[in-house]
Amino acid sequence: MKLIIAEKPSLARNIVAGIGEMSKRNGFFENKEYIVTWAFGHLFSLCDIEDYQGKNGEKVRWSMEGLPCFPPDFRFKLKLGEDKKPDAGVEKQFALIKTLCGRNDVDTIINAGDADREGEIIVRLCVEATGVKGKKFLRLWLPDQTPQTVAAALADMKEESEYDNLANEGLARTYIDWLYGVNLTRYATLKTGSLLRVGRVIVPIVKAVHERDESIKNFVPEIYYAMASNEKTNGEAVDLLSKNKFSKDEHAKALETCAEYNATGAYVLSKKIKNDTLAPGKLYSLTKLQNVLGKKHKMSMEKSLAVLQGLYEKGFVTYPRTNSEYLATAEQGKMKTIIENVKKLGYPVEFKNKKTIFDDSKIESHSALTPTYKIPDKNALTEDERIIYSTIMRRFVAVFCAEECKVQKTELKIAVGELETFTLKGVIIKEPGWTKYDDYTQKDKILPNLEKGDKVNIDFKPTEKETSPPKHYTIETLNNYLKNPFREDKAQAEKDKEKEAEGENAQENDEEDYRAIFEGLELGTEATRTGIIDNAKKSGYIALKKDVYTILPGGEFLIEQLSHLGISMDKYKTSELGKALKSVYRGKMSVQESVGLAEAEIAKVFERERGQKELPPETDEDTGFFGDIIGKCPVCGKDIMRGKWSYGCLGYKEGCTFRINFYICKRAISVSNAKLLLETGKTSKIKGFTSKKNTLFDAQLKLDEEKKVVFDF
Repeated sequence: MKLIIAEKPSLARNIVAGIGEMSKRNGFFENKEYIVTWAFGHLFSLCDIEDYQGKNGEKVRWSMEGLPCFPPDFRFKLKLGEDKKPDAGVEKQFALIKTLCGRNDVDTIINAGDADREGEIIVRLCVEATGVKGKKFLRLWLPDQTPQTVAAALADMKEESEYDNLANEGLARTYIDWLYGVNLTRYATLKTGSLLRVGRVIVPIVKAVHERDESIKNFVPEIYYAMASNEKTNGEAVDLLSKNKFSKDEHAKALETCAEYNATGAYVLSKKIKNDTLAPGKLYSLTKLQNVLGKKHKMSMEKSLAVLQGLYEKGFVTYPRTNSEYLATAEQGKMKTIIENVKKLGYPVEFKNKKTIFDDSKIESHSALTPTYKIPDKNALTEDERIIYSTIMRRFVAVFCAEECKVQKTELKIAVGELETFTLKGVIIKEPGWTKYDDYTQKDKILPNLEKGDKVNIDFKPTEKETSPPKHYTIETLNNYLKNPFREDKAQAEKDKEKEAEGENAQENDEEDYRAIFEGLELGTEATRTGIIDNAKKSGYIALKKDVYTILPGGEFLIEQLSHLGISMDKYKTSELGKALKSVYRGKMSVQESVGLAEAEIAKVFERERGQKELPPETDEDTGFFGDIIGKCPVCGKDIMRGKWSYGCLGYKEGCTFRINFYICKRAISVSNAKLLLETGKTSKIKGFTSKKNTLFDAQLKLDEEKKVVFDF
């Protein structure tokens, strides 16, 4: 007998449909050849710090005891319920899996987790926890959940050991995220008195939104002059915009240059007209699909992924969490079958074997999103399901459309003597082809009717313009940033805009983006990014309105406090760990080696904490821990407690307002200096204050006659 363990009940039902004729039992299905049971996603989670300290099951307050915690061997336990107590359903299902694995008639166990690193380890952990050994272990890898795919995959299973590197990457990722989350979340929370979720990916996401919003807030527009001409030649306006720019103090120079251009005159240097075809967009990866849904339908990432997951589980689309926009060459036969089904819907599609569609070098684990051969009844879909399914279907039709989009491209080069040459490009759609089925918003751009050698009337004038602030992140631009955080956004956006104007919007060179994915430079993965961004929203760090992200006070507090605590979680650190995880996946690095990199980074934070306590008062920046009592109030005699924003008097309920702010002129006031101030009325000489003019200065703080904290130079 072969025991198949699916990741979820819905997948188990689809596997049963692919096998056919199975009897339902209590918690599993069975026939003469197969048993099919399931987990509920994660049945196991990593143990907490308290479990390693022998305090499992105890209710304990977070403390610095045992931090940082670097387990020599990571341990898992059955997942607890929301009340932190054992979950009866989880315990019952695992007991069943254990019983089925141990049955004497079961000689083969099959991992049917979702086809990704997370699904890989979910079932592995269950099987390992049963303690059952000596049985054949296979992997069922499903790119979609249709009965035909299930039947084909069951006939072509590989040894589970062939997926060891994928499992190792999944475990390394899980361990590293635990190390950051448990150690730094507790440390930052104990220091600040606020729950700060510190994660390997959530922090750089919030940091990106925060930095963008800060740059918008601090943006100071600059006036400059551009040179523009809009004169008619043969009754048609010719728009020319020079590359020359002049500062607001160079108006006279701009006038002089315009006069020089106008005196020189202009003529048509060359004219090219060619008939061409306009290529459709590529098939969707999850990110690119979410970008479109966010921009066009204002659909949040978590909503689009949830709906897409439902379509996948119903067998209508392929595996959703893919980072590729290409198909594998081995899928060509499968695509031919789908194309024949799509034809029946009346779409003019045909099979095409092109490198822009089939490219194994652009696929890591999963191919692009496509419809399956199973076509849904549109009336049976929800509105959101219809939107997402039709978006995927329309792009599929465009890619395999039998009707080409034929265009006429015109290029005019207009010379102003030897001073500057202007290039004007226009495109006219002659035959719409695939644009009838998929989104294409570019309107026909018709150039003036000029010929080579024609004189062009010009009248260049200085035009006052203003530099524009950066734009808030949208679903699309944040996704693009996370996919490749080292890509030059502005330069790339300009290139993309230029290509779109030329009718080359779809087939841009994507080598850089795929290199970033395969090297591990991206922040998060297609499988995790949506959930992490949703976590940032639920934590009150960022907000999403329509499809625009903005920072919230909680996010500002998180980034500011992590900076003060010396916790550097930028895109560089996160990407370094991402590259290590890819090395684990390729078998070039062990799990423990990658974990060691994370432990070394985390250890630096705690070494800094210990080092602060050894610094002299003039350079010490340690602000202690939330709740610490540091002395007596010089006004009312009550205790002074280290609070969220300051060292404050506990007599505030009786009206005492005495406090010492943590940060004065951008300089942290340490516990040692705060104690000196309370005990002697003066601090030591503190180094590193920053003035309003952004210059550094040293000074003492003292209490004046009214017990106010003031500078004493």
